[in-house]
This record gives sequence, structure tokens and C-alpha cells, in this order.
Amino acid sequence: MITKRERTGRVLGVIAQEAAQFIAREAGPGSLITVVRAEAAEHGAQVRVFVSIFPEEMAHSALSFLNRQREAFSDHLKAHARLHPLPRINFLLDNREHTGAPE
Repeated sequence: MITKRERTGRVLGVIAQEAAQFIAREAGPGSLITVVRAEAAEHGAQVRVFVSIFPEEMAHSALSFLNRQREAFSDHLKAHARLHPLPRINFLLDNREHTGAPE
């Protein structure tokens, strides 16, 4: 039997993988956007997708682009992942790799 924690982990893995595919297809060549991880918030009703953006100077515009594309990404999830109910997605910057900050 799959525990709730295992199911949540699988769902977050699917969301992170689909986010990476969506970003690779939709983002322009101006910056490199890498999905770092996905985390559940508010009992799974919301999912935060953390991304790393290079060059750092492009982080603000790339993050703005991702947040404008939330609805398109939700449509992508509906078509490519069987998630019910579909969580609200928020994209956030994770620059720990650049700063060397611990998790």
C-alpha cells in the first residue's frame, strides 16, 4: 500500500519532470532555466516549483515569464499527467547553488 507521503513524493516528481519539459519547450534562448525541485504547500493544494536561472541577470525576467505561463503549464499538466485535483503552481527562484547556502 502506498502511503500519503509516498504519493505526494511521486506527484511532486511528476510535476517537476513535466515542468522541466514544459520550460524546455516554451522558454526562449535568453537564459538557462533548470527545475531544481517541487514542494507541496497548503496540504498539496499548491505546489512550489523551484528553478535555477542562468545568467543571474536574467532571473527576474525569466521568473516573470514562468509566472505568466502558469495557466499554460496547468493545461500542460492536464494533458500529460493524471493529477486530480490539479494543484495551483507557483514558480520560485532557487539560487542556493550560486550562493552555496545550505538546504
